[in-house]
Amino acid sequence: MNTPKPALVTERAASRLPRVALILLCAAYLLPGVFGRDPWKSADISAFGYMFNIAQGHTPWLTPMVGGLPADAALLPYWLGALFIKLSGGLVAPELAARVPFAILLGLAFVWTWYSTYHLARTDAAQPIPFAFGGEASPVDYARAIADGALLALIASLGLLQLGHETTPELAQLASVALFLYALAACPFRPWQSRVAALIALPALAASGAPSIAMMLAGAGAVACWYSSYEPARRFTRWIVLSAALAALVALSLQAWGWRLQGYADGGQFFSLIRLLAWFTWPAWPLALWTLWRWRAHLLHRHIAVPLGSALVSLVACVAMGGSDRALMLMLPPLAVLASFALPTLHRGTSAAIDWFSVFFFTIWVIAIWVIYASVYTGFPAKPAANVMKLAPGFTPKFSAIALTVAVLGTLAWLWLVQWRTGRNRHPLWKSMVLPASGVAVCWMLVMSLGLPLFDYARSYRPLIVRISQHVPRDACIAAPGMSRAQLAALEYFGDYRVEGKMPGDATRCEFLLLPETVNRRAPAPAGWLLVARERRPVDKDEVIAVYRRSSAETPGR
Repeated sequence: MNTPKPALVTERAASRLPRVALILLCAAYLLPGVFGRDPWKSADISAFGYMFNIAQGHTPWLTPMVGGLPADAALLPYWLGALFIKLSGGLVAPELAARVPFAILLGLAFVWTWYSTYHLARTDAAQPIPFAFGGEASPVDYARAIADGALLALIASLGLLQLGHETTPELAQLASVALFLYALAACPFRPWQSRVAALIALPALAASGAPSIAMMLAGAGAVACWYSSYEPARRFTRWIVLSAALAALVALSLQAWGWRLQGYADGGQFFSLIRLLAWFTWPAWPLALWTLWRWRAHLLHRHIAVPLGSALVSLVACVAMGGSDRALMLMLPPLAVLASFALPTLHRGTSAAIDWFSVFFFTIWVIAIWVIYASVYTGFPAKPAANVMKLAPGFTPKFSAIALTVAVLGTLAWLWLVQWRTGRNRHPLWKSMVLPASGVAVCWMLVMSLGLPLFDYARSYRPLIVRISQHVPRDACIAAPGMSRAQLAALEYFGDYRVEGKMPGDATRCEFLLLPETVNRRAPAPAGWLLVARERRPVDKDEVIAVYRRSSAETPGR
């Protein structure tokens, strides 16, 4: 405890971010992308397909299927989405109802990250150096300011932007990791709350498809608590063990154990991982490294050891899973906590560099989005619109006064923030994270308002299903061996087809057969089937679907 601390914080520097501004920023980040769009290709639509089938009673809750293919072990997120679809009673679109619990989970991840940082910053080793004649920040004000910085760092993380707005099991995993981080941070100060949090977090993580990560987090958390100088934290180890045991039972009962291990055999894969880490965790990773350097004499103290151990677990999982960005997403809450403890030690020149980089980078993106929008809807300038139509042939712009109003308000808020930050407001600890977090939020808001029709057209399977429906009548039976879960879910939801994903083409009783192809690889027609058409998504040049019909008009009897 006598080791010199690097933090030197005045009372004025510990002023907290106004709560209204913080809530509005979180809402600007959370709400865009929830309304007015289809489930997008890949993980988003495949997860929604299981939720929708469960809610409609097409498949059992314990063994959900899409196109005859079973779900993975992540049953809890599917149950959440299905439950909200049923509770909506058809008053809202099923895809919107399924997104609501995941938006709530992302909001809870924000809340738990904030409180984790707050409790860690309250520890004695995390407090700044006291002044000889007073004037230093109070422990509570300092902890609030640091927590504000952690939340801003999490919002600013580029990797959270798209994955955090999908309806996927990884979002439930993110919330579970943040809850367990809160349990570890709060155990010396909030004994009962932290125990309940721990007993929920690890079993929920296991039920969300990550039991191995739950076990590793339990190990890292137990080590951090066992060597803590706080007696309540040392006693908390037994609750971690109990939570890990419950997580193991949940994983066994749901058959959730599974581990996808891939090695990095060459330098190219290693550098791919480095590139992923560099952009996915920006801007938290340089600040986290700075924290580890400036607080290097305090690495075993709770405010560093707890988030560092949790971050390393997610990093190991990412590497073991072949560079999975979805495993890396679980690293973002503890990494944001680590990054926040760099804020009291940053030099003024470093803070200014972060500010000016954010101003130029995000302002350029704001201008680019507005120029493309103006080109598509007014024809001036002409070249951006031509590029859009080339990349997304068949796209029809749809004007929305509400989207335009939201975009204008977001842009004005960004300009005001730039003017505020580049003024004389140099004192708050969290100041260096305001522009990165606000820049990410405003760009996401503009894309999900001005650019939502284009992005929805580019990312949805609906255009492909519309093309297929020209050859296959609604409610027909389709055999689709070799197609992905996302494609099967899209066929079932957008086309209302009866899909058999596991059945080989020559053994199915269906009248139609869909086979995936590529532009350069076209398989010959299977025996007994006639090629009807080859269709693809308008924005995808390589993904081709061959549509076949039985050579005989009579479909085999059932």
